[in-house]
Order: sequence, then structure tokens, then C-alpha cells
Amino acid sequence: MKKSIVSMAVLALGITLCGFFISQTIHKGQTAINTVQVKGLAEKRVDADTAYWVIETGFFTEGDNANQSAMYAGYERNVETILVTLKANGFTDAEVSVGVAALTRKDFRDEDNKIVDVRHYINGEISIETNQISLVKKARIALNKLIPKGIPVTNNEPEYHFTKLNEIKPAMLREATKNARIAADEFASNVGSEVGGIKTARQGTFSITDVGSNYGNKKKLSKEVRVVTDILFYIK
Repeated sequence: MKKSIVSMAVLALGITLCGFFISQTIHKGQTAINTVQVKGLAEKRVDADTAYWVIETGFFTEGDNANQSAMYAGYERNVETILVTLKANGFTDAEVSVGVAALTRKDFRDEDNKIVDVRHYINGEISIETNQISLVKKARIALNKLIPKGIPVTNNEPEYHFTKLNEIKPAMLREATKNARIAADEFASNVGSEVGGIKTARQGTFSITDVGSNYGNKKKLSKEVRVVTDILFYIK
């Protein structure tokens, strides 16, 4: 009889403990799913800090018997005129580099496929990489004035880039996180709860686009920097 009573007591205690652990498990499970997932947006308008600009020039002569030495001398004179113009407009030697010249030949044929004229060309590029963004527009206008003087100039459109993203990243991430919490607070207040800490957070990709454009980021001086964070908050 005593053994039976003891067995029943042990069984009752086991059932009680089992119920306690099940209860704790359910409680912890409910706590874990009390979360809200929101996105936080941060945007900032910035100015380009670096310009990349390529100018093309050359020299040509007609006829089969081209004097390459004279051609190259003419090419160098054109290059030097462009370099002088660039320096006169504020660019330094460190910002300007002259590329390798290339010699090409072009045949002109008549309707019977006979060569009626031959031209030999020497072409090359002058590259500018500068942080003096304000000088570019003025220098482009000055180079265009060389064309009526017989100097061939292909004045390509510059590319404008923003290269200081790491300097603004921390502040933008703080702003995006703050905006995400505002959204979470609004959600929690609607259900009579409070926002707790962050469970998980994922930083989105930073994007840089020209102002007014959805894709390009090279043509305009003004850029739009954008990031979206994805954050999972605990709800108390």
C-alpha cells in the first residue's frame, strides 16, 4: 500500500514538472515570435568629387608616301597646344596624362573598288583625372575654340563620380535604423505594445545615381545616395 502511494506521488510530481517545462517552452516560443520586421530608408544628396575626362586629337596626311616623322611632329604640336590650354585653365601635370599614339591608314575607293585616295592618321588620347570639378566646364569651352584653328579635338563628355561613400555610410545607417524604429513604433502602438531591441538587422546595398535618374551615375554633378535597411525588432 505504501509503495503504491509513493509511486502515485512520484507520478504526480513528474506530471507537474512535465507541465511546467511544457509551459516554459510555450512561453519562450511565444516570446520569440513577438517581433516586427520593418525597413528603414535613408537618402542624401551629394556632389561629385572626381571627374574623368578623355580628349582625343590627331594628325593626318594624304597620299601613299606619308612622311611619318613629319606626321608625328604635327601630332606632337597638336598635343602640346591642348596641354598648354589645359594648364592655362588650372590643371596640373599630375592630373593630365598623354596616352600612346596609334598610326592607321584608310583607303578610299571608287565604285570599281580602285583606290583613289589614301590617308594616314596618328591619333591619341589625353586623359584628365581631377578633383577640381569646377575647372572642367571652362576648359571644355577653351578646347572647342582650338577647332577653328585647325587642331582636331574630340571633346568627350566627362564622367563625374562620388568616391567618398565610406565617409557618409555611418551617418546614413544611423538614419535608416532610426527611421526603421519609427515605423516599428507606429506598428507597436497600434497593437498596444512597445518596441524592444533589435533581433536581426540587414544592411541593404548603397546606391548612387544622378539626381533625377534611376540608373546612371556618371553624367551629373549632383548625386543621390540611397540605402534601405531591413530590421527585425522584438515587441514587448
